[in-house]
Amino acid sequence: MNMEEMINKYFRPGRLPHIWCPGCGNGVVSGCVVKAIAKLDLPKDDVAVISGIGCSSRASGYLDFNTVHSAHGRAIPFATGVKLADPKLNVIVLTGDGDATAIGGNHFIHACRRNIDLTVVVYNNSIYGMTGGQYSPMTPTGSKATTAPYGMIEPDFNLTELARAAGATFVARATTFHAQMLSDLIVKGIQHKGFSLIEAVSACPISFGRQNKMGGPAEMMMWQRDHAVPIAAWDKLPEEKKEGKFPIGVLYEVEGRKEYTEAYDELIAMAQGGK
Repeated sequence: MNMEEMINKYFRPGRLPHIWCPGCGNGVVSGCVVKAIAKLDLPKDDVAVISGIGCSSRASGYLDFNTVHSAHGRAIPFATGVKLADPKLNVIVLTGDGDATAIGGNHFIHACRRNIDLTVVVYNNSIYGMTGGQYSPMTPTGSKATTAPYGMIEPDFNLTELARAAGATFVARATTFHAQMLSDLIVKGIQHKGFSLIEAVSACPISFGRQNKMGGPAEMMMWQRDHAVPIAAWDKLPEEKKEGKFPIGVLYEVEGRKEYTEAYDELIAMAQGGK
């Protein structure tokens, strides 16, 4: 299936064209999500896509699945409710770095801890793009934002390490430059039984790139190419060579841990059986 066929099948044509700025990586990430669903040949009625608020969260409105465009930071609680109501659904959360880690940070941590079977794709463009270019918890230290005109002094979250520490059982990262890898990781995240995080390193040329003099969209994608290191090579690098770079690929995966909806169903059966 080519991209035009996928657009006709999986997007809502009445909602297009989209609102994303020229050069924005959100379209690439959304395309990777659709390619993953197409590769798995999932029936559209078996997929639920939940999003919060922000540039990336507009993606759910463009996609022709069971979709919820929820409140700011609340995509994961909505998705948790959907998954508990119908555990057979493939529930995918599309959220941004601010939506997921600032107002939604507590929900993110506890969904990891519960190991509920959600596939969470975080569009990380390092900024609040929609609301004016404010810094997010994932804005790199030293970077400029409208709320950090002299540079960000706070340390930024390493979301993949946070997810692993909180209990996620599948953790991965790729970039919009590495689009095929990103789509393949989303496939693996959907297939994994438990909480899956896929961090999609993206570019916001308007709100982040301009403030930090990173050039245009092409230059920002070249930055991703030059700073991302496949995990197999990353593990062999000496510490001094890792400075300023980041690993991509499957960063952590563990099988066999009880998934939350299965544990919940067992609890219901035990309660109904009077044990």
